Amino acid sequence: MKSQITNALSDFFFEYETPRQVLVRNRRVGVVCRLIQLGVLAYIIGWVFIYEKGYQSTDTAVSSVFTKMKGVGYTNEKGYERVWDVADYVFPPQGDSSFVVMTNYIITEGQNMSKCPELPGKHNCSSNKDCEGGNFKRTGHGQMTGVCVKTTNTCEVLAWCPVEDDSVIPDPPLLMSAENYTLFIKNSVTFPLFGVTRSNLVEGIDAGYISKCLHDPEKDPLCPIFKLGDIVKLSGFTFENIAKVGGAIGIVVDWTCNFDVDVSHCKPIYRFHGLYGNPSETDKARASVGYNFRYAKHYLENSIQRRTLLKVFGIRVDIIVQSLARKFDIIPTLTAIGSGVGIFGVATVVCDLVLLYLLPKREFYKNMKFKYTDTQTQPDSESLGLDTSVYYTIEANARQAQGTDKSNDPDSEAGSIETEVSKK
Repeated sequence: MKSQITNALSDFFFEYETPRQVLVRNRRVGVVCRLIQLGVLAYIIGWVFIYEKGYQSTDTAVSSVFTKMKGVGYTNEKGYERVWDVADYVFPPQGDSSFVVMTNYIITEGQNMSKCPELPGKHNCSSNKDCEGGNFKRTGHGQMTGVCVKTTNTCEVLAWCPVEDDSVIPDPPLLMSAENYTLFIKNSVTFPLFGVTRSNLVEGIDAGYISKCLHDPEKDPLCPIFKLGDIVKLSGFTFENIAKVGGAIGIVVDWTCNFDVDVSHCKPIYRFHGLYGNPSETDKARASVGYNFRYAKHYLENSIQRRTLLKVFGIRVDIIVQSLARKFDIIPTLTAIGSGVGIFGVATVVCDLVLLYLLPKREFYKNMKFKYTDTQTQPDSESLGLDTSVYYTIEANARQAQGTDKSNDPDSEAGSIETEVSKK
């Protein structure tokens, strides 16, 4: 038992097994094999390494965006002149990466909390029974008092009066001057995996350059100052249409960097996308278009709380940072090479299928590829105390003496057996 265990361990540690290989001289199979290998090689080099850059590790950035609008607007509504500055037309005012620039509005001044009739055409009534006191309606402006106002044939409500009438949108937009506003974007990104921090104020972008530059995709692609009219145009809209009812625009700051070269080559690319706008420019089947919201300015007048309500139509700007950095790494390189070598096995599998199942001489190739043994002869050889190779040699000689040796037939099992024995 001890010797058997020793022999087993010795065979395990000091022997090497290699698969049996058969060299097949067949042009069709050879061409198929080489074409598959060439395709796999092209995939590994072209797709994995060149296009996908499988030899590099990747990282995405932690980003921060700061914005600032500049410009002055002017309106003259019914003889009332007014100048609008940044504090009036930007919401919210904190310089976030998502904000709204007002381009049109409907103003309702001097509202106070009292009772007044609803707008004509809304919540019509013919008697007090049609106005349920204490109830609300989804499209109403306040709580119904149960009174039907005969002068307007609408229900009386407790609300901010007079109620807002937004049925007519000013056309042309009141703040067409917003087209000349400018937007300053300051963006900083950090790639934690590579320990690199970059800003869109790259080398050469100093205070003197910023004070006079204006972003242009061709002439000044790195300038962080953008004219609002140019942003709208590059997004695919016309300013007058989007300014009337509002819309949404996305500015993508793309940081796609390769840190195998100098870090100074890592620079942002700005792209502009129209996310939501006027139906005449996109989808005419939309039921609701534009972008608007309401906000109120409250004040006291003769100890009475009043407010000025504005329904704001504006351009919503969303600044989106998109990042992907790459750098050489031995781990993904070895992984890509290993997976590519494994895919080379596809050629062997396909060629084996062709040899064993499709070609006319498939039985011949089966006999050459596989070595068949007879389980009944093994015990007999062991009982005689003979080595297996010696047993097969004796059996082959006996067949030859009887004239039954088929070693000359390459399709026979004896031929393959004799070949193996003679090699020994």
